[in-house]
Amino acid sequence: MAEVSMCRRRSSSSLSPEEERILIKDIALAAESKSKEGDTFFLITQRWWQHWIEYVNQEHPDVSEHRPAGIDNSDLIYDAAAAEDTVDIHDTLLEGRDYVLLPQQVWNQLHSWYGGGPTLPRRVISSGPSRSEMAVEVYPLRLQLLLFPKAARSTIRISKKETIGELHKRACEIFDLIPDQVCIWDFYGRKRHALMTDIDKTLDDANIQMDQDILVEVLSLDNGGLSATKGASRSHNTELAQSQSLTSVKELDTAYGTTGVSTRGSSGGLTGLQNLGNTCFMNSAIQCLVHTPEFARYFREDYHQEINWENTLGMRGELALAFGELLRKLWAPGRTPVAPRPFKTKLARFAPQFSGYNQHDSQELLAFLLDGLHEDLNRVKQKPYIKSKDADGRPDEEVADEYWANHIARNDSIIVDGQYKSTLVCPICNKVSVTFDPFMYLSLPLQSTTTRTITITVFTCNGSALPSTYTVTVPKQGRCRDLVQALSNASSVKHSERLLLVEIQNHMIQRFLEDPLILLSTIKDDDHLAAYKVPKLAKKTKYLQLIHRRKDQGSSDGQITSGWLPYGTPLLSSIPCDDEITRGDIQKMVHTMLSPMLRTESLDHTDISGVSSAIAASNASGNFHGEACTDSAISNSMNNEMTSSKPVKSLKLPLQLVDESNACIDLSAGEEKAITLPSASSSSILVYTDWSQKLLDQYHTHYLENLPEVFKYGPVTKKARTEPLSLYTCLEAFLREEPLVPEDMWYCPQCKERRQASKKLDLWRLPEVLVIHLKRFLYSRSMKHKLETFVSFPIHDFDLTNYIAHKSNAGHQLYELYALTNHYGNMGSGHYTAHIKLLDENRWYSFDDSHISPINEDDVKSAAAYVLFYRRVKSEDSFVGNGDLSCGGDNKVVSQK
Repeated sequence: MAEVSMCRRRSSSSLSPEEERILIKDIALAAESKSKEGDTFFLITQRWWQHWIEYVNQEHPDVSEHRPAGIDNSDLIYDAAAAEDTVDIHDTLLEGRDYVLLPQQVWNQLHSWYGGGPTLPRRVISSGPSRSEMAVEVYPLRLQLLLFPKAARSTIRISKKETIGELHKRACEIFDLIPDQVCIWDFYGRKRHALMTDIDKTLDDANIQMDQDILVEVLSLDNGGLSATKGASRSHNTELAQSQSLTSVKELDTAYGTTGVSTRGSSGGLTGLQNLGNTCFMNSAIQCLVHTPEFARYFREDYHQEINWENTLGMRGELALAFGELLRKLWAPGRTPVAPRPFKTKLARFAPQFSGYNQHDSQELLAFLLDGLHEDLNRVKQKPYIKSKDADGRPDEEVADEYWANHIARNDSIIVDGQYKSTLVCPICNKVSVTFDPFMYLSLPLQSTTTRTITITVFTCNGSALPSTYTVTVPKQGRCRDLVQALSNASSVKHSERLLLVEIQNHMIQRFLEDPLILLSTIKDDDHLAAYKVPKLAKKTKYLQLIHRRKDQGSSDGQITSGWLPYGTPLLSSIPCDDEITRGDIQKMVHTMLSPMLRTESLDHTDISGVSSAIAASNASGNFHGEACTDSAISNSMNNEMTSSKPVKSLKLPLQLVDESNACIDLSAGEEKAITLPSASSSSILVYTDWSQKLLDQYHTHYLENLPEVFKYGPVTKKARTEPLSLYTCLEAFLREEPLVPEDMWYCPQCKERRQASKKLDLWRLPEVLVIHLKRFLYSRSMKHKLETFVSFPIHDFDLTNYIAHKSNAGHQLYELYALTNHYGNMGSGHYTAHIKLLDENRWYSFDDSHISPINEDDVKSAAAYVLFYRRVKSEDSFVGNGDLSCGGDNKVVSQK
């Protein structure tokens, strides 16, 4: 290596500092406009560069005192005594902190003035998915060449843009071998992964990694021998050099800060974590955080000055230091798996729930890490006490900004929260409370955990339609009003109508579900519900319940007995309380309700004269007791009144009215006779109709039979199997209004009592990095269950624009997936992995503890997806944050709750 010259070159002695600055600036600008692939840049130590910048920018220069000595790059390299063509730079260098990249023309000019060295040239290569971006390859691949069958080895540096053919040529030159007798293998992990025969393929495309082995296999050694081998490569467990903009001062900042060429370091970030015993939950979460670009940049710089050593809510900086040290190891060149024992020890100290070697929830660990790192790195040393105010009718924008200002007055770190609007409504006094709360990550319920399907048959009371069965989806923790609304939409209820819900048991109406606040959780899957379309009447009404019965023959103690038993589904109609009602009016109402089911052939010849009806002294349901209605009295009147010659509308049906004393009144006689409605304490009038076989033949009564259960368990339908649950659907379920659970009641300031209020969430501000947790695990006192639901989540263009309640901010809210954790198996013995996209390579990898392998983007989606990591897509019409106070900045990360 050439000696580092400490003398000044006379060629620049005649130039003033200002002249040097202007000349270098002009050269740099010219070089920048012509930079292309294959150009050469040179590393120069940041220390010397900063000295020269200060020298040429001083206002009153003293040349003899301030002029820099010769260029000295010795602090960038391992061995200053090595030959210049074998010089290797430190693995931990950072652009802007340790070195600056200079175009060849700038380097040549400075070197001609100041001399020194060593010279550290680096080539510009194409990068990115389109190969259109330029990057300086500061760290070419360092490969171990292992000769077989002879035990020789050599370490070489070669660009990842070189071809397999060039690597083959270099290997033959190093070991003095005949090319035709040599083949090379991808020998990663000391295993023969692939024979490298495509000589035109680049090493980058062949997925050759930093510090991996290449097996050089000699097929015949007859005509070749070994010349010399170089020493084995060093093994360093240090930090990877990172791309950052060039930093300088004044005008030269611009000249070097926007060269259009960024530093491309070695292929860091492909280091696995050893499984210490059921620590896959920890490994997967750590890898996702480590590969969050904002995290990687922050912890690879000097973050120590931001540690909050006095924060009692944090870990006195110990968690941040342990995480930062682990992150740097994982980003160091090389692929030797790291054992995270020091980090796990520190973790167990501050979070005993994660001690030992049991399996844990990776999302719970992630939540702890984000909260702990935030407090360790919180720039607010003394948190002020601020009491939040309720909205009280003020504009949302004003209230949201007030809450956000209060939040950031107490919380300012690399981890930035989002903000959502929370609206609570008291079910009693309708008091509305609006607050704006920060969130650290979004926990989205899968649809099956928040909604349920309910099947109900809808009947009309005006004879306009046959009964129809509908299945609607409602919030699992919703109320009857949600069910009525969904069913009204499905059954096209008119504005002049409303739905009346009832529960049916033993063919009788068990209860009316008229209270809109009844919880849907009180409706069981094996219940039977019916709904009746009734008119909206301003005056007071009662309900006429038509209970169907048919004759049943059975045996008791060897004797054949017969009786009338409840049958089918009751029908219902409304009766005005203020009007006089006759027996004929009841007959007409029942005729109207049954008319849609009347058989067509019955319209011309109706003969039900043989109908007989009776009501047992005690009906089959056991709900009524009192005087019996005799068989003879009813049948005689029926036989006299009904003949086949009468039209349908005048037929007398065998109807029996149950009065207040449970006595039965025959409605087939005395058509004009008024009836007495039950007292005000009763809202219903009970009427029986007994169906003889002849009467059954006149109607399609199967519409009254087999009322379906609320939910029938069975095989998944084809539609359900072929249409996956969308992430957007999960988000909509999260934002849907629903009542609070009973154990989480809200204290209403107006009622002065705890109420089961309804709660509605709306997204207000979104962070730069959005973490979404899919709630796959269900916990209860008696059950632990995992949902294997496949959720279709977007990898690109996750558009949240329409979900932002803060409409005053225009622009698209687009996100792109860059990492996720997966959970396979059941809750007790499952396994965690991570899928991560290396953004500079535009390539996805699977991180399975210590094993890392490339995967196709199509393989990223699976039913195992658990925690998703999204980054905001920068565009001209999108904002860093929603509102002036929500900007995360370049070095800020968010997680969500």
